[in-house]
Amino acid sequence: MIEKLDGLTMDIESENKARLCAVFPECFTEGRLDIDKLLSMCGEYITDDFEKYEFKWKGKSQCLRMAQKRSTATLRPCPEESVNFDTTQNLYIEGDNLEVLKLLQKSYYRKVKMIYIDPPYNTGNDFVYEDDFADPLARYKEVTQQTTKSNPETMGRYHTNWLNMMYPRLRLAANLLRDDGVIFISIDDNEITNLKKICDEVFGEENFVGLFCRKTKSGGGSASGSCAVEHDYVLCFAKALGEMRPLLEKFGSSYLERYKECDDIGPFFWDTMERSSTKTRPYIITAPDGTQLSGKWFRSEETFKKDLQTGEVRFLKKPDGWSVQFKQRLADGKKLRTILEESDLTDKKYRSLSEELEIIVGCSLEHPPKPISLMETLVYSGSTRDSEDIVLDFFSGSATTAHAVMQLNFEDGGNRRFIMVQLPELCNEKSEAFKAGYKNICEIGKERIRRAGKQILDADDGQTTLDGDKPAVDVGFKVFKLDSSNLKVWDDTPIPDGDVEALMGRLADHIDGLKHDRSEIDFVYEILLKMGYPLTADITAYDADGIIVYSVDENSMLICLHPGVTAELIERLAEFAPQKIVVTENCFANNSDMSNAHYLLENRNIELKII
Repeated sequence: MIEKLDGLTMDIESENKARLCAVFPECFTEGRLDIDKLLSMCGEYITDDFEKYEFKWKGKSQCLRMAQKRSTATLRPCPEESVNFDTTQNLYIEGDNLEVLKLLQKSYYRKVKMIYIDPPYNTGNDFVYEDDFADPLARYKEVTQQTTKSNPETMGRYHTNWLNMMYPRLRLAANLLRDDGVIFISIDDNEITNLKKICDEVFGEENFVGLFCRKTKSGGGSASGSCAVEHDYVLCFAKALGEMRPLLEKFGSSYLERYKECDDIGPFFWDTMERSSTKTRPYIITAPDGTQLSGKWFRSEETFKKDLQTGEVRFLKKPDGWSVQFKQRLADGKKLRTILEESDLTDKKYRSLSEELEIIVGCSLEHPPKPISLMETLVYSGSTRDSEDIVLDFFSGSATTAHAVMQLNFEDGGNRRFIMVQLPELCNEKSEAFKAGYKNICEIGKERIRRAGKQILDADDGQTTLDGDKPAVDVGFKVFKLDSSNLKVWDDTPIPDGDVEALMGRLADHIDGLKHDRSEIDFVYEILLKMGYPLTADITAYDADGIIVYSVDENSMLICLHPGVTAELIERLAEFAPQKIVVTENCFANNSDMSNAHYLLENRNIELKII
């Protein structure tokens, strides 16, 4: 049977169910999950006591269903607003981040190394994303035509509105993080408690890394509460704390050279165990030849004896006596916490400054964006230099995160990539931004990336590193905008009885299934998203006997959108050994060619998808 592309995003619920069924098949009966049996398999048994610790609010279950509801939307490319569209690995996406996160699920599932977000702090005046459970795309189009809204405490749903906005987005974001990934979230006192609770639920409280305090100002100024607030926070969670690897290159090659030995646990070097700090403990150790060694030791006596048996501690004979040594290992995920603590986020350089943005784009914002120094520190801590790590920010604002990624790549020769997502909120007509010519926040963000990139290129005057020429910094970005699918949706509005002409017109309009006001490249990028290819995949168009064929990632996938496709053409395309071939149904010369193409590709283990 030929499988048709339905135009929907990844079915998260079905994917989760399939993974669960693969591990616990005995917990499924006639395709339905037996939750009691699943709990018992995990050592949790049902009791009559229904009282348990949980974090609940009105709308929680509904917004979770909304997060997993499949989307019919797509992302349309805008090369004219991009920089180096054909070569860059960076993305800037305009749209409601809930729908965009759904669209990214299949292509970027477990591929993002670091996420940073600076969501609305819920001060009563910030924009609150009021999601439409029935038609989120219609709600998005409505939002793009209005200014920010308020969420005053007098509404009665002050915290609930904020939680319903954040919870589904964090659920989807967690799917995108790699197992060794990390998320940073800026927040203030208004919602820090609630944010920590939902992150405990989404990421697991065992993956909590730290809560870091950032000083925002000095002197306090006027304060509406009982005390002046001079700080906000950066909350940090790991996707899986045990999977986080140390960020090795941060310490330089001389630091790593010491870790020359390796055992079943990992790299280490032998370090002396005696210390003179107040944390050490004095006691006598007996060497293999009976020599009594007294000193202040890094381990307790009980731990020393245990480590000696397991090989974590050893005696080494030297000309002047015995040396007691232990295996000093590369730090685990806790190293991230140390790096951030050493950065001292209370330093003046981490305070937001309106002037920083004004210097770049010629205007300031009502709420100053996070400083570039803060974002560089977070990106430096949460990513590695030469691993093509993806950094995602889905509340990107003025695109400070993108600026930081490019600047850091320039400074250390890294190849990190960014994905920025921002709702095109309209600028207030009385604001400095509007007067400077910016209609919405996305225009500010894109212009900032352009100008920051130019500054970086101007500063890159042929500097070299110890390894040779400094690699070129990717200062480009592909712009995509959220929109309805390029695939036509059947119009099910009632037709007047007996109006045959209207019915035939509707049928004729739906024959090819593709909207006529969309370009071929729009179709290609929607196929990439729905088939699980990244938006930065290499796309090449070539002519095959008058029919344009799009090759994705060196023939990994071939796409035909032009009529006249025959079984002979499909056989020729199969010689390129692609994994998939995608063809619009009306492009086949006839049904016989489509059927022959299906069997031909099936015999060669090449997947055929029909639109």
